[in-house]
Amino acid sequence: MRSIELFSGAGGLALGTHRAGFQHLLVVERDRDACDTLRLNVQRCIEGVHWPVIEADVRNVDYTDYCAAGKVDLLAGGAPCQPFSLGGKHAGEADVRNMFPEVLRAVRAIRPRAILLENVRGILRENFRPYFEYILNQLRLPMLTQFPGETWWEHAERLSTIRHKRTHFPQDEQYLVSAELYNSADLGVPQERQRVFIVAFRCDLGIRWAFPAPMHTKEALLYAQYVDGSYWEEHGLSSQPVPERFRWQVERLARLSKPILQRWQTVRDALHDLPEPNNRNPHPLIDNHIGIPDARIYPGHTGSPWDWPAKAIKAGDHGNPGGENILRRDDGTVRYFTVRELARIQTFPDEWYFANSWTESRRQLGNAVPIAMAELIARHIYLSLAQVDTVAHSPDPHALLRDLVVGESLVALR
Repeated sequence: MRSIELFSGAGGLALGTHRAGFQHLLVVERDRDACDTLRLNVQRCIEGVHWPVIEADVRNVDYTDYCAAGKVDLLAGGAPCQPFSLGGKHAGEADVRNMFPEVLRAVRAIRPRAILLENVRGILRENFRPYFEYILNQLRLPMLTQFPGETWWEHAERLSTIRHKRTHFPQDEQYLVSAELYNSADLGVPQERQRVFIVAFRCDLGIRWAFPAPMHTKEALLYAQYVDGSYWEEHGLSSQPVPERFRWQVERLARLSKPILQRWQTVRDALHDLPEPNNRNPHPLIDNHIGIPDARIYPGHTGSPWDWPAKAIKAGDHGNPGGENILRRDDGTVRYFTVRELARIQTFPDEWYFANSWTESRRQLGNAVPIAMAELIARHIYLSLAQVDTVAHSPDPHALLRDLVVGESLVALR
């Protein structure tokens, strides 16, 4: 299936959708350093990647060659999050970096069968919530554009009124839209990273979408660490005492059966086979594994412990961000994560190379979507589209649909 990727950055979302089965017709990114990362890994043919990387501002992209009906199956992108970030200026829709209008322009031009968008949790804050609902309503009826001189809230009111009269619009000009807030740790990423995903399908496909259920839990990790001790055995370590903040939860878990779902992944899980880095000295065999000196902690930013998912990796505006991007050793000392370690925490493959400076590479990783997270959601989109295609070409679609539903149920149970 064919896709177009906007705001690609270092390639986290793009590689996740690629792994899910989508072939990128276009990968667009404006930042030169991020494009260097993308091109370098395309040239190295990592994981069979052959992407046409376009270094351009999405506002200048012409979609004429991709407008044929059915040519693009998926439009994906993580529009710049700074307008809605908890750590930003909180300008929201008024921020010049707000690129959601460009996403809508691409949707209107391409009319993809499916849409996958990602953004920060901050977009759900109370003061941004009306604009978030406006984004969803625009995706539902993308052809209903703003009038000249019409403000966004006037347009939002008109969209909200017309939404209930959608029978007036062709099915292939409407989208069924869903949104979900995920903690990446719940999807198997060794990091607690809150992200909002928006998924939309063209209504003429008849798809009823449900986001994948989380398969990893905090409770399963606590059980493995402090009830049956399997976590410490797995890493060849002695059992550790229960931290006071988890005592009541562990006491409750000890009275229950072992959790069915998988446990959260920890920093130790992600980095266990990487050697301790040397400051300023590259490792002879492991790319991007160079120690970065002068890490420090300060109030509220004490680093990530070995045996818990990492704190959300951050990009930082000026140099290396402290606290979130450092490892807190068992003895209380700290050091920066190397670029390779950050890539592991963001679930990039070890072959994915970052050729820029420490600061720039860490910025790219801080802005990236964890690949495992993107792949899981994109794979569910792929399977939904594939099911529609299979049923459409089946001589007995009703029987086939029953088989597909049973098959999906068995996969879910496994």
